[in-house]
Amino acid sequence: MNAEALKKTPLHALHLELGARMVPFAGYDMPVQYPGGIIGEHLQVRAKAGLFDVSHMGQLRLTAKPGHDAAAALERVVTADIKGLAIGRMRYALFTDENGGILDDLMVSNVGDHLLLVVNAGCKEADEAHLRQRIAGEVEIENLASRALLALQGPAAEDALAQLVPQCRELTFMATAFWSIEGERCFVTRSGYTGEDGFEISIPGHAAERLARRLLSMNEVKPAGLGARDSLRLEAGLPLYGHDIDRNTTPVEAALAWNIAKRRRAEGGFPGAEVIRRQLADGPPRRRVGILPEGRQPARDHSEIRDRAGRAIGEITSGGFGPSVNGPIAMGYVESAQAAPGQQLDLMVRGKAIPAKVVRLPFVTHNYKRR
Repeated sequence: MNAEALKKTPLHALHLELGARMVPFAGYDMPVQYPGGIIGEHLQVRAKAGLFDVSHMGQLRLTAKPGHDAAAALERVVTADIKGLAIGRMRYALFTDENGGILDDLMVSNVGDHLLLVVNAGCKEADEAHLRQRIAGEVEIENLASRALLALQGPAAEDALAQLVPQCRELTFMATAFWSIEGERCFVTRSGYTGEDGFEISIPGHAAERLARRLLSMNEVKPAGLGARDSLRLEAGLPLYGHDIDRNTTPVEAALAWNIAKRRRAEGGFPGAEVIRRQLADGPPRRRVGILPEGRQPARDHSEIRDRAGRAIGEITSGGFGPSVNGPIAMGYVESAQAAPGQQLDLMVRGKAIPAKVVRLPFVTHNYKRR
């Protein structure tokens, strides 16, 4: 896609001003890094706070039509317990197909009179079409394309945002609130995609640059791009749609079955429920695992995984250097019989076998504020 055809977020001009290296991503011209580099941005988020532009993500509002229930309608297309989601809380969910494959992962917030969804940038058009095909008779579906989304992540995120909204200190992980910030009504969630404490802030697009500049003026906050976002989420053991999960992986294989509550397992009622419930009972043929290579050579996406006898048993889906662990890390799928922590493996990198072992995820302990 040529540069002229790429979409731009409301912060595009600010990224250029800050010296970002821009790359095409999900149809947008996005910052992959700033002059300080990916490792510096990654460590900044682990130590203090980084500000990410995630306005390319999809934001949707679902409002029940008369005589209908938005939560009940959404439960027909996702695996999570939406009926049990309290007002002011958010929950991770999965769109699945009839074979139990994952169409996308998303966040769902219950704000009382409607539900707010955040979906992946590369899937947002397909997700909206999927919702309109399945449940448009029961809910009004509004695309909030005019809103921007900022992610303020890191242990100093609370201190930074509290300078603008002191009550943010009262919000806990996966809680939500509407607040006036810089004179604009914002929807704020205590969530993120880095494994660190932090917030995601939905704000009208016209006001996004003003808020971003205000946050970046604070000593504890620096800009961060897609490169650091990827290395941070890999260390946190968080899957990326299109890499670690897709319609060829089920929630059970992907180690995401925790998302399917007891009631939903018992009742089903979502696409692929029988396939998924069978795998919950009998076990899946393969599983997503953490993998720790020996030495300093990283194993990239699609590297073949072999057992020590030389038999192919899987593939790396995300791999690279983990700045916080100062070494190579990876995630991938292996046959279930080879998925136990400590299992010895070989990773094929440029025709050479790199010794590795299965480890528990995450590589870096999550730092969420739960109380």
